[in-house]
Amino acid sequence: MSKNYALTATKRERAGKGVARALRRENSIPAVIYGDHKEPVMISMPIKEVSLRFQQGGMKTHICELTVDGKKETVLARDVQLNPVTDRIEHVDFMRVGPKTKLIVHVPIHFTNQEVSPGIKAKGVLNIVHHDLELRCAAGDIPEALEIDMSAVDLGDAMKLSAIKLPKGAEIMGHKGADITVATIVAPTVKAADDAADAATSAAASAASAPAVPATAAKAGAAAKPAAKK
Repeated sequence: MSKNYALTATKRERAGKGVARALRRENSIPAVIYGDHKEPVMISMPIKEVSLRFQQGGMKTHICELTVDGKKETVLARDVQLNPVTDRIEHVDFMRVGPKTKLIVHVPIHFTNQEVSPGIKAKGVLNIVHHDLELRCAAGDIPEALEIDMSAVDLGDAMKLSAIKLPKGAEIMGHKGADITVATIVAPTVKAADDAADAATSAAASAASAPAVPATAAKAGAAAKPAAKK
């Protein structure tokens, strides 16, 4: 299940682009806390702390114990805005949550035991159709990842949604109960490339072994052609 982490913040009274630029010059970023039928709270946070946590991954699926001026809030990061040029974090939206708060989150899919998969051992290629899924579950039950065990998956096999074990009370959104394909093991393409290379080599060898036309014969053939009418 998801792991908690902690961050600190300070309340801020003003908003706007000018305030945001001033905060960034001081190595801080603007953020906001909302939800739970309470008024939104504008805060500022140290950019270093937030960036380090973001780089560790899972920030949008891990619950955060956020201390604002000494007062703790249990929140979940719902949006992390990045600068399109520098990828520097510019703003974070946090939502207040409780253990049973139902949320819709994107959870990554991990394919385990690939090293013992018969299809992978046969040089098959893992073709991933869905890298993550939209899951509705309680905030306290958000999984680190959804797992598919590949220990018995062979060439040509398709891995379906039904192969994924969900947390209790969780549901997958957007597919209306259909058991869609998440990934497949496809045959390697190297053999087809080798066959094409062998065919090209054979054609070149055949051309090289064909008898050459003597130069005198070529000249005779050219002389035998009728002269064009003027």
